[in-house]
Amino acid sequence: MRISEIYSHLNGLEYLLVHKPELWKEIQSVIAEVDAEQCRTKVSQEKTMKGNILFSPVDMNTAFNRLLREKSWAESRVSYWVTKSAKLIRQTLTMPPDEQKREIESAGETPIFIYNQTDFVKDRVAIEV
Repeated sequence: MRISEIYSHLNGLEYLLVHKPELWKEIQSVIAEVDAEQCRTKVSQEKTMKGNILFSPVDMNTAFNRLLREKSWAESRVSYWVTKSAKLIRQTLTMPPDEQKREIESAGETPIFIYNQTDFVKDRVAIEV
C-alpha cells in the first residue's frame, strides 16, 4: 500500500517529524508492507457496482492489526461512567470507574457506561485504522 494523501490534523505529522521520527518511519513501513491487492476480497452488493471486487475493510484492518502489533502498537480503551448531570461528571471524572458508578448512583442519577477506544497507541502516539 502507499500513502497518496496526508491530512495533518492539528499538525500531527509535523509533531511526528520533529519529536517522534522513528515512529513516523515505523508507520510508513507498516503501510508499505500492507498488500492492498490481498485485501481486494469484498464482492459489492450495491446496485450500480454489483459483483465488483472491492477492498475489504475487514481484511485491511486485519493486515494493519497484525503488522502494528508485531511492532508493539496496542489498542487503548478507557472506560468510565457518566450521567446527564455535567456537574456530577466533573466531580467523578478522576475517580476509578467503580467509584464513579457508586457516586453517580448515590446522587440519585442513572450511570451510563461509556468508553474511548483507540485502535493503536505507542509512546503516546495514536493511530486510527
